[in-house]
Amino acid sequence: MDSQPAIVFPGQGAQTVGMAGDWVEAHPEAAALFLRAADILGYDLLGLCREGPAEKLNATSVSQPAILVTSLAALEVLRGRDGNPLAATGITAGLSLGEYTALVFAGAVDFDDAVRLVDVRGRAMQECAEQRPGAMVAVLGMDREPLASLCDEHRGDDVLEIANVLCPGNIVVSGSAAACRRLEGAALAAGAMKCVPLEVAGAFHTSLMQPAVERLGAALAQTTIRPPRIPVISNVDARPHTDPDEIRGLLARQVVGVVEWNASMTHLLSTGVRAMWEVGPGRVLRGLMKRIDRSVACSGVFD
Repeated sequence: MDSQPAIVFPGQGAQTVGMAGDWVEAHPEAAALFLRAADILGYDLLGLCREGPAEKLNATSVSQPAILVTSLAALEVLRGRDGNPLAATGITAGLSLGEYTALVFAGAVDFDDAVRLVDVRGRAMQECAEQRPGAMVAVLGMDREPLASLCDEHRGDDVLEIANVLCPGNIVVSGSAAACRRLEGAALAAGAMKCVPLEVAGAFHTSLMQPAVERLGAALAQTTIRPPRIPVISNVDARPHTDPDEIRGLLARQVVGVVEWNASMTHLLSTGVRAMWEVGPGRVLRGLMKRIDRSVACSGVFD
């Protein structure tokens, strides 16, 4: 493994029932995080991560703290290993929700505060989705500019926006359900390889989430944020930031802005990183990196 690996953390959608297995009890530091989270949240987070039910774990209000805590617990497992790669890590990032995990890892936000913030974020986003239903669709095999033009052409009076630019040829569009259906047909007619509707509660990373920005912004204003000890790449502009007020503003903007993951990983690689650990449930980020640069050595905690 490269002497300067990057650590990246997954976002919403990575959750699965059973993602917190027997390894939690085998690592007291990991188990302690779930106990602290349960005290803050008021429910048995570890039980939901292990046994579900899936409908409850997949709710935005639950899945966001579940992924945060599971990822940070997995980080404790990695920290305790011989040849701990965390000591050599010089840069970190997280996909959407995962940016909060990265900020905890980088020492910018305390664990307890991160759990509270993500609880507010998840609840606010779920309420937005319930009040203003929406959809998301992954468009495979199209470039950003022609896809943005299709959004402009087929938006009508609805909301239809690019939400996530994940890797070359994998862009997620978000908006009202009717507009997403129009976009699917138009994208396929324009040469897209495939359109995959996502199982999500709402139109995340669009203007439909604006009410959540106010609630999250208020919570961020009351939260202590310190300059990160290592660079944390922002999803909004694919650059690291050190000013706590800038970080607060970017975290709020992220809820309604495009997740610039492809650009974030391009910046990460420009620093000389040739190895990456995905810390948390799932393998999504490793799959995306293979589409961005196949030469990067990718690892997971439980591989």
